[in-house]
Formats: sequence, structure tokens, C-alpha cells
Amino acid sequence: MAADTHEEIHFAAMGSEAHVIIHGAPAGLAETARRRIEELEALWSRFIPTSDVSRLNAAAIGEAVPVHPDTVTLVERAVDGWYASGGRFDPMLLADLERAGYDHSFRGPPAISTALPTVAEVTVSRSSAATFDPGGLGKGLAADLVSAELIEAGAVGVMVNLGGDLRVRGTAPDGGAWRIDVENPREPGSPPLATIVLSDGAVATTSRLKRHWVADGAERHHMIDPDTREPATTPVIAATVIAGEGWQAEVLAKVAFLDGFRSDEGLARIERLGAAALIVTDDMEATTSRWDEFIAAPTGQPVGSAA
Repeated sequence: MAADTHEEIHFAAMGSEAHVIIHGAPAGLAETARRRIEELEALWSRFIPTSDVSRLNAAAIGEAVPVHPDTVTLVERAVDGWYASGGRFDPMLLADLERAGYDHSFRGPPAISTALPTVAEVTVSRSSAATFDPGGLGKGLAADLVSAELIEAGAVGVMVNLGGDLRVRGTAPDGGAWRIDVENPREPGSPPLATIVLSDGAVATTSRLKRHWVADGAERHHMIDPDTREPATTPVIAATVIAGEGWQAEVLAKVAFLDGFRSDEGLARIERLGAAALIVTDDMEATTSRWDEFIAAPTGQPVGSAA
């Protein structure tokens, strides 16, 4: 295997665009990554009636539903996220999300070419009438799992980017750390707000600009506030978080979006958990104290984008 072997692939997945870069790996791993991401979408998408998540939500309260072990991991990480965020990340708000108008995929029905994995002898059940929506946590966890599997398969470095939520491991194709642009949500296409340098970690962004619509004459978006069960009212346009794992970055990006300007929550909670965050409003930005540790000098070319 040549250390400079490089594969790169773009494709639609998980309601967004997937971008995978694999450095120093046996040929063919890009297609392996595509199939694995499609497999996880087939297990976790609420827009696929046969997925584990859809079957779990359709089951009666307390009914044991056989699921794949990856789905058990998804549920466990969702519970971990709920505890770590003090309930501000709540994966059981699907009914409220659908009531607000997010009842179909913004990119149309998922086009899954990978066969659904064989269901394992593992079961999960719901304890209440609330229904489960993994949302962005599914993308973050998928990036974690797939990037780890690619490194185990022989890659020297990997970036798995699912709609701007990404996980990097190892070295970038230039032999150094990965450089990731943070886009300016106020002016799409303008110079980035920052470029992050990261060797092993995750970046996730939550924004009210990508998935938004008008219902009953009012602007709505997909970020439901667990306190009101309505689309959140906040001055924050977008929140970007750097954390050790993709699922953690996803959870904390939601917290930063919802509570970024609350004195005893939001950014303070992210500080306590050791992550770094940037929040953007119409006229300002605010960061946690660790944010500058990851910011690059203005040289070199980025290989990914967190949007």
C-alpha cells in the first residue's frame, strides 16, 4: 500500500450530502464507506418505513422490537446526550417536529441501494408514547463509526462529512492535520468565519437556515425547544461545536443553538464538558474559551467545510 493513496467520494445520504476523504488506504474503501453509510441510514431514518427507528416508533409502548446492534448504540448515545445536556437535547420530540411541519425529507425519499442488515437478537422498547427522532445525532454517530472502521481497514487518515457534521482521524492528504472551514451563515459564499485545524475529533453545526419552512404564515425550523415543544425562538442563527466524537458535537451544537446566550447554560455547559463552540447571530459571534486553540493561521487550503 502506498502512503499517498487517496480516495474521495461525494453522494447523497442522510438528508444531506456525504463527502468522504480517505488517505493512505487500500483501493476501494470509498465504496465501502458509501455502503456503510447507506446501511446506517437504512437502519436509522424515520423516513424509511422498514428502518429500526420507524419500527420502534410504530410499536406499542413496552413492546420489545428486535433491532440491529448499531441501533442499540444509537439509542444509548441519545440517552447519554440527554443526560449530558440536562435534557436540552431531547431525542423524543418527533411528534412535535412533525406537528411543526417537518414530516417529510427535504431531499425527497432516501434512495438506499444497500440491503438492510439482518436484524440481530437485540431488542429495544419505548416506555412512553413519545416517539424517537435521532436527527443530527445519527449523522454524528455515523461519522464516528465509519471513520473508525476505515482506519481499522488500513487508512492513514479519514474525513467523513455528513452535511457539514464531520469526524476526522489521522493525517490529511498533505500529511498534516485536517483543515475545516466554518462557513458564514449570514453571507453564504463569503470568506469563512474561521478555519479549524484538527487531527482527531469532530465538528458539528446546528443552524435554522437549512431546514426551514413557512406554516400558517409563520417561519418555522427544525430545532424544537424541549421546554415549549415549538421551533426555538433564539437570536442564534448557527452554532458550531468541536468535540472528541461526532455524536457529542451534535448534542452540544443543539445546546449552543438553544441556550448560547443564557448565562448559566449554553456555552457555560459546553465549557464544563471540555468542548469548544462558536455561536453566530445576525450581528455578532461569541465563543467559548477553548475555541481559539483550534483556529488555524490563514495559510493552506481547507479539505472540509462545517456548515
